[in-house]
Amino acid sequence: VQLQASGGGLVQAGGSLRLSCAASGRSFRTYRVGWFRQAPGKEREFVAAISWSGGSTYYADSVRGRFTISRDNSKNTVYLQMNSLKPEDTAVYYCAASYGSVYEMNYAYWGKGTQVTVSS
Repeated sequence: VQLQASGGGLVQAGGSLRLSCAASGRSFRTYRVGWFRQAPGKEREFVAAISWSGGSTYYADSVRGRFTISRDNSKNTVYLQMNSLKPEDTAVYYCAASYGSVYEMNYAYWGKGTQVTVSS
């Protein structure tokens, strides 16, 4: 499966963005999907994940209550709605897909990232 993240940009603190992860391949509908981010000089960190059906979600403590992950399997797309953005949310955001539980951190397929910059 091939993944492509989009929707990043420059936003002021307190603003919102919606990222999209578009995928090729019918098998995408059977995969859990996760969002990760990597800020300059820092390690990549987990942000959120959603099960293949959309029935289960999991969030990092740093984004819980501000970010919402969802998916539309008819469009082979997963979304990350980001509200109340903070400067510390600035990073390159990546989506990834794999089989398994939303609590697992290993992913088989990765897309190219999209830059999110939050100004103070």
